[in-house]
Amino acid sequence: MRISERGQITIPKHLRDRFGMHHNVEVEAMPAEGGVLIRKRVVGQHPVDRVVGILGKDALGKGVSVDDYIEEIRGR
Repeated sequence: MRISERGQITIPKHLRDRFGMHHNVEVEAMPAEGGVLIRKRVVGQHPVDRVVGILGKDALGKGVSVDDYIEEIRGR
């Protein structure tokens, strides 16, 4: 592959087919060890990724375990 004057490359058809990179699919380029990684852009975000870290490290208070918290909210 070569980079054109406008900075464009053509991904070979067998790779586009293999990875589902069809017309109008957005891709992202990111630095990787030894080069550049090109992958399909993720449209949505996994529900867990949206809430990871939302409460913070000490959200339950010092010394409160998750099990203690669950017992408390269940009213036991």
